[in-house]
Amino acid sequence: MPTVSEVATVRQAAEVLAGAAGRGERVSIGREGGDVVISTAGLDRVLEHEAGDLTAIVEAGVRVRELNDRLAEHGQMLALDPPGNPTIGACIAANLSGPRRHRYGTARDLVIGVTVVLADGTIASSGGKVVKNVAGYDLGKLFCGSEGRLGLIARAALRLHPLPDAARTLAVPAASAEDAAAKARAILRAPVAPSAVDLLWPGTLAALFEGGKRGVEEQLGIVRSLVGGTEDGSVWAEIEARQSSSRGRLLFAPGALGHAVSGLDEAVVRVAAGVAYVPVPVTDPRNRAEIDLAERVRAEFDPAKVLV
Repeated sequence: MPTVSEVATVRQAAEVLAGAAGRGERVSIGREGGDVVISTAGLDRVLEHEAGDLTAIVEAGVRVRELNDRLAEHGQMLALDPPGNPTIGACIAANLSGPRRHRYGTARDLVIGVTVVLADGTIASSGGKVVKNVAGYDLGKLFCGSEGRLGLIARAALRLHPLPDAARTLAVPAASAEDAAAKARAILRAPVAPSAVDLLWPGTLAALFEGGKRGVEEQLGIVRSLVGGTEDGSVWAEIEARQSSSRGRLLFAPGALGHAVSGLDEAVVRVAAGVAYVPVPVTDPRNRAEIDLAERVRAEFDPAKVLV
């Protein structure tokens, strides 16, 4: 049986990793697979919140909803909306995102600094707590999507955004793949700035508009005049449920939405990002060069292959 180690400080995490490496044990972070399993649930503090700078520094075990509950008291939010209620560390390690990726990007776009613990117990930090900080190597970007194989993410400095005054959703029927592609093009080319444009396939194209009440009303009217549709915010619950239960992820080129979904029975599609979440396993979307590069980076950070 693996040993589960619940760490409450960065120093404790460093000691656990250094000890495991010294004993030749394998370590997994937040999941089974290693001789030692590290839990970051105890790293659950909001360390700093600079409301004037729209930044916060949090530990990796803080969960997205709990963080946003605290930020809402100051009229701010972390614009990440992945399914469920993952920790900030999990968001970074898996580069998670949800529908708002259309406007705000993934975790990679909202992390401005990190503190990590490497496989041998070394503690390293990069970035800072202001959005334009460029000091040092950008470990935050490198660790996004690393899946816990480069080191343990202990803390993160995050870029925040103001809470919108209004949020309204237009649900547009999509009768076919061609119809969905045509209506999506119309929305993306219109003089509007949606926070999300997702295709719930088959059947519905959803567009989320956020901001001031007047601006949201105007944008909703523009898009409705182009593609029709009715207001229905409940569509996001179905999109979250399907993304959460998906088992594979397909990538497609911009402009190829119709072709991408024409052969699918079911999918949640981030239209502008070119990503479709599907209910069946698929092959790794990365090409061989990308996989080889990831393995070379891993070898530099963890030459003893402590992390699994």
